Amino acid sequence: MDPVNESDVAEEVQAWFDQAWDPDLSLVEWRQRLLESGWAVPSWSTDRFGQNLPAWADDVAHRVICRSGGVALPLGVGAGLAAPTLYEHGSIELKDRLLGPTLTGELEWCQLFSEPGAGSDLAGLKATAVRDGDSWVVNGQKVWNTSADHADMAILVARTDWDAVKHAGITYFVLDMRQDGVEVRPIRQMNNHQSFNEVFMTDAVIPNADVVGHVGDGWRVARATLAHERSYTMTRDVYFKPDVEGRVIDEAKAEAAVYMQTYEWYPQRKGRLDLLVEGGRQRELHSEQARDSVMRDELLKVWSFERAASLTADRARVLRELGHPPGSEGSIGKLALSEVARQCNTMHGLLAGADAMLAGTGDDPVHDAVAEVLISTPAQSIAGGTDEVQKNILGEHMLGLPKEPAADRGVPYRQVGRVGVEPGDPG
Repeated sequence: MDPVNESDVAEEVQAWFDQAWDPDLSLVEWRQRLLESGWAVPSWSTDRFGQNLPAWADDVAHRVICRSGGVALPLGVGAGLAAPTLYEHGSIELKDRLLGPTLTGELEWCQLFSEPGAGSDLAGLKATAVRDGDSWVVNGQKVWNTSADHADMAILVARTDWDAVKHAGITYFVLDMRQDGVEVRPIRQMNNHQSFNEVFMTDAVIPNADVVGHVGDGWRVARATLAHERSYTMTRDVYFKPDVEGRVIDEAKAEAAVYMQTYEWYPQRKGRLDLLVEGGRQRELHSEQARDSVMRDELLKVWSFERAASLTADRARVLRELGHPPGSEGSIGKLALSEVARQCNTMHGLLAGADAMLAGTGDDPVHDAVAEVLISTPAQSIAGGTDEVQKNILGEHMLGLPKEPAADRGVPYRQVGRVGVEPGDPG
């Protein structure tokens, strides 16, 4: 088969689905059938569940399957971040062992990157991995870890060489989350949700075979994951065709419900632009301010900026579909989402006035969301890389500007990374 455009691919996928679909299979059995067909990730090689097609074929295949009433790959870190990173950088043994059960959903994953002192400056991490024969012993703390409370595996970056420069002393691992020495603690947020965790590793053990890429080359692999993350978080979606029933659908809905629970407050994090117009209309009944032409102009500015941001995201998606790897375009979209959230935050406050500080009573769906919006939108500028980090990426990689001066550049990290390192630690 050599399809040359989206319609050819869609036709091939549809023909396969019509013959293969069985709603009475278990979710894992169906996804195993999907993997064997080559339509799980058609942009991958034929020996890795693919068809050697361009990157855009992935979205086409999944769209056809879901709109036909079927189920595609699981949502989350596993299929969205861990699998593509392992496919690009993992050893043959890691691919053989982990890609299949990750894409079927048998293995759930979390991401252990950020630390209390190394979020925006991820390369400043201090979690350590020390070689001990054929294994590595890991100690340290990670934070803001979605799904860590029920994950089987984790993608982890840790410092393996304190005498190398900051970015060169990092190694990328996969970690068994079920072992002794890994403790997960939920984090209660100021908006009263509990979406994240902190993870403490005390003499956790990782086999040397579970290094992804090469020792000391973890920063390059981590950047690949982050590029996938920026594109993935902009396209997160779940869809089930109405009136389709069966064991596969029931299990997929249960799986998606667990996943989406983490993100139930994310519409508020983005600013809830959809509520601004309705909020303005409601307050026209008793607020001269809401009828003011300046206020209407400000509402229009927010709406216009959001539309421009959506078009920019569409441009990045098209480039990805044409086969381009995730790049700096994701940083543009991330910055735009942050700005939309801030503008919405301001407008909600102006429309609601002091009432915006009150928690909802359940009587007014518009007002009930405002207080949560105001305390949730700051997260938009932090999660997935702060605005400052995104601006650095754009400046350096798109505009060709020089890197910012840094005292820790070009010197062994042992000399600059000792803050927070306890006596006896490798640092």
